[in-house]
Amino acid sequence: MKFARTLIATVAAGLLATSAFAMTTAEHKAAKDTISATYKADKKSCDALKDNAKDVCQKEAKGKEDIAKAELESQYKPSAKNTQKLAETRADAAYAVAKEKCDDLKGNDKDVCEKDAKAAQVKAKEDAKVAAVQAKPADSAAEKAADVAEARKDASAEKNEANYKAAKERCDAQSGDAKSKCVDDMKRMYGKS
Repeated sequence: MKFARTLIATVAAGLLATSAFAMTTAEHKAAKDTISATYKADKKSCDALKDNAKDVCQKEAKGKEDIAKAELESQYKPSAKNTQKLAETRADAAYAVAKEKCDDLKGNDKDVCEKDAKAAQVKAKEDAKVAAVQAKPADSAAEKAADVAEARKDASAEKNEANYKAAKERCDAQSGDAKSKCVDDMKRMYGKS
């Protein structure tokens, strides 16, 4: 009986603490307006730049806005889904900026840069998926362990594929036997046939 009263008191205290820190609709709207105003100011500051530097600046401003919105939603409606969405938004924003920076390069250097950016995005997104599975409740410890192991296996395969593509792209800078040897080495390294 004493345990039940303690449990009820703990749950009630938790609910009160949660409601005390919960964001109101007005606070949410004000935060969204602030994010929008910050984005407009950041984007306007890009106008002074030229060429790809301006494009990179704009991608950075948009990424910052997208991340801020995702963070806001994660605070306003905390959930595993919103936490995963925030991590994926960060990955997408970093990818957009990195890919835009690649435009300053030419030929194979640009291709390698883009593949590296994509590999980083894939890694971040796959890590977010694994974290979401780890946070998700399961009926039993064995079921959870199996789910996490499966998510890690899938993530590892996706990351391996993205890293292979980036490594293979580096081989394209070579020619003849050196290129063939490089491709063969990459296939062995990443388990490709």
